[in-house]
This record gives sequence, C-alpha cells and structure tokens, in this order.
Amino acid sequence: MAIADAKWGVVVVAAGRGTRMGTAESKQYLMLRDKPILVHTLETFDSMDEIADICLVVGQQDVERCKAFVSDYGLHKVASVTAGGSERQHSVQLGLSALRGGVDWVMVHDGVRPFVTPKAVRACMTTAMATGAAVLAVPVKDTIKQVNDSGVITATPERRSLWAIQTPQAFRRSLLERGLAQAAADRFVGTDDAMAVERLGVPVSVAEGDYTNIKITTPDDLPYAEFLLANRERERGTDE
Repeated sequence: MAIADAKWGVVVVAAGRGTRMGTAESKQYLMLRDKPILVHTLETFDSMDEIADICLVVGQQDVERCKAFVSDYGLHKVASVTAGGSERQHSVQLGLSALRGGVDWVMVHDGVRPFVTPKAVRACMTTAMATGAAVLAVPVKDTIKQVNDSGVITATPERRSLWAIQTPQAFRRSLLERGLAQAAADRFVGTDDAMAVERLGVPVSVAEGDYTNIKITTPDDLPYAEFLLANRERERGTDE
C-alpha cells in the first residue's frame, strides 16, 4: 500500500514549558519571523495531501489561543486542540484518542521542529508502512563518549552505529496505542514515542532525515532558525 492510499493522522506535541529557553513565553509560541514557531510546524503537515487529520496537544492554559491560531492561519486539517498530560507520553495518548476514526497510521511530531521537510516526512511514512514503525534520524557526526558520575570516560561507542533521533516518528496506530497502554500499565515513562513500541519487542526502523530538522530548545537555536527560514524562502523563490 502506498502512503497516498492510507489514512494518516498526526499528533503534534507542544504541551511543554521549556525552561532552557530562558523566556517568559513558552518556546513554541516565540515568533519566528512573522508567526509563532508552532504555526510554522503545523503548516508543513497541513499542506501535505497525505495527511487526513491533525491533533495539536498543548498546555491547558494555551488551548484557546491555539484554537485561534487554527482559525487565523487557516490550518484546516487541525481538527482538534487538546490539553496535554503531565508527561509527553500522556500527551501523546490524549492526542491519539482525539484523532478521528478511520486513521490507521499515525505520526508524532515535536511542535518545536518547524523545519522538517515534506520529503523527510514521506520517507518516514514509507518506511513505517513497510515495517510497522519508523523514526526519522541522522547519523551522529561527532565521536561520542560515555562518561560516569565522576566525569571519567568509560566507553567510546562505535560511531557508525549511532544515530540522533528526530521526529516525526511514525507507527501503525494500533501498535502505538498498544505500546502506550503497556507502558502505562508498567508505569514506564520513555523519552521518545518509539520506546513504547520497542518495549513490545517490535523492531523500529530508521528513515534518514536532515540535519536541518532541528529542535528549537535554547536561545542559541533561534539565530540558526532564522537562517534556515531565510534559506527555505530563497529556495522557494528560486523554484518559482
């Protein structure tokens, strides 16, 4: 089955406060050029023909303003804006529940990754449909050292086996729901969505993404984000 023949939903997670940015405003609502970072992210998925439904998960205090974003920016595929839970994993569960019926395949994406490209998203979707579960990732460029609590190097993993994991992460919907339900029953909280599926013994594949698919987390990320946005706009102008 091709991705165009499946019904895909996306859960965009933007419920965190993000203390590392050091701003009073949550990072997903900071302006990147003329619109909030979160809106840039949503527009990518909203523009893709393969996406049938988007659920945005945010903090309880931000639900109404995000509903206004949906209207103001014409985000027609964002069918629901839902308050998140205490952990990302809980927010994803709430987002999955809010997706409309008939969505058999799902992606989970960070609200503060506005530069993922439709090409990379489609690569992740295609890999997931071939294997059941996939994540976007890029090979690690630097040598990685494992360090103990005393600051002493204890191991140097082989770099060729190391990948930096990104989002979106894509799954058959029933598989992710089963993984999250089992994690909740076990009181396990993972650091990404794929961990819930990995715990079931199900292999998760990697689809190679782009190094520009950054997660905007600290003040140092903002100038680079402006640079990436300017580059994207120049490329679109050249294509036209």
